[in-house]
Amino acid sequence: MIGELDTIVLTHDINEHGLERGDVGAVVHCYPGGNAFEVEFVTGEGSTAAVLTLAASGIRPMGKGEILHAREFTAA
Repeated sequence: MIGELDTIVLTHDINEHGLERGDVGAVVHCYPGGNAFEVEFVTGEGSTAAVLTLAASGIRPMGKGEILHAREFTAA
């Protein structure tokens, strides 16, 4: 189950925001029923890249054995 402040992984590209599958975000709000979440994506220097409402099917919890990966971000 995904909750507020959980780290999540994007499961698909969102080209209009410059986000790619595998990008990591933080849940800032859970909508009732657990079907949608407000997720913030930030750059390495802490600037907000996007805050989006995403369906539960578009994100997954970050696994304990996973490692983060850095990439250049260009806002769309």
